[in-house]
Amino acid sequence: MAQERAEEHEAEDLPALTEDLVESVLTATEAGDAALLAELLEPLHGADIADLLEQVTTAERREILRLYGREMDGEILTEIDESIREEVIEQIPADVLAEAVRELDSDDVVDLIEDLEEVQQEAILEALDETDRAAVEQSLTWPENSAGRLMQREVVVAPLHWTVAEAIGFLQREDWLPDQFYHVILVDPAHHPVGYVTLGKILSSKPETALTAITEDSFRTISARQEEGDVAYAFNQYHLISAPVVDDDGRLVGVITIDDAMNVLDEEHEEDILRLAGVGEESSISDSVLETVRQRLPWLVANLFTASLSAIVISQFQATISALVALAALMPIVASTGGIAGTQSLAVAVRALATRDLTASNARRVVLREIGAGLVNGLSLALLLGVAGGLIFGHVELGVVLGLAMIVNQLVAALGGVMVPLTLERLGLDPALASGTFVTTLTDVMGFFAFLGLASWVLI
Repeated sequence: MAQERAEEHEAEDLPALTEDLVESVLTATEAGDAALLAELLEPLHGADIADLLEQVTTAERREILRLYGREMDGEILTEIDESIREEVIEQIPADVLAEAVRELDSDDVVDLIEDLEEVQQEAILEALDETDRAAVEQSLTWPENSAGRLMQREVVVAPLHWTVAEAIGFLQREDWLPDQFYHVILVDPAHHPVGYVTLGKILSSKPETALTAITEDSFRTISARQEEGDVAYAFNQYHLISAPVVDDDGRLVGVITIDDAMNVLDEEHEEDILRLAGVGEESSISDSVLETVRQRLPWLVANLFTASLSAIVISQFQATISALVALAALMPIVASTGGIAGTQSLAVAVRALATRDLTASNARRVVLREIGAGLVNGLSLALLLGVAGGLIFGHVELGVVLGLAMIVNQLVAALGGVMVPLTLERLGLDPALASGTFVTTLTDVMGFFAFLGLASWVLI
């Protein structure tokens, strides 16, 4: 079904999921017009249909699936966000689900079912033929988030002694080949991968050429136990298109292609953004109110405790604030600029750690750079706000205190923004998980302490 859709629209520009199209889909759904709904959705790519199902309400999604469920195919299922995948699968007729999963490569089936309940997993496995089921079950035995879960079992291999002519003859005869593959992997008699050849090289070489003479320098193997994040890094770092996966004995068990590796990279970037915001890595616009509260409330409660530290600092300077009320008006400026600076430094550091650009070997240089940038920013803001504060409040000493506090807080923000994630990384914790809360607390506490402390010393 997915293949038919691809062939029909191969030479056409697929329509985008516009707001008008979504409204038309919802209107057809509300009217119960299955024919119109199918007509509207048929030209869409599977990813766009998945996006549509994620954007609508639960009730609208159920009605769309009731009317369109028999047209669902594997391409759509693999694109649906994990947060609603189980709900969608429950509403698809069993025979349609079975047909849909038969279209998929083993890696897509693993990705589809690994987070489902056992009953749903079994229903999908039963739809596969014996060979495909065995391949999927074998992949599921590897650790979660490992290369063994990410790989596809359908691998195109050739013995070391083959020529280009023999390889082309093999590719033309076989009807089980994956829909997309980039290399023919060369294996020794013990089934250990020893090299690979691109399809382009095979097609452009003379028939008598030995495959071993046209192998790629980029060849490297990946352990099935390797973390998928490390796999994605290797693909990005070494510009890989595909890579063979080996078991503990070095035997070929699968292959990972660039599309799967880049999906992992995208997911990790998304998780980092959500964690930095303190909303949970599984947050989605399709979440219910209760799910949203469950993901966010713990971080809000944690922030209450960290914010109380700022309140404690402020309470120590009640007499100072009472003596010069202008301090209360200026305190938020010091805290907010420090918070923004800390977030800037933090975002750069967390991203650099994720891409492994920030390591133990260059951490000192990066820290010194952030301190330098914080000092320059602090001096610039001190000049601007110090002069403005002095003129507005008619109090030169107040402007001086404000400027000095700004310098201190910018230095603290710059240093905290890089040192907090580095420390969490050194402790084996995810640097994106709680860095934002720590850095914000640090800049608030130190900002208030520096500003009010200097005010007590200079002004009172």
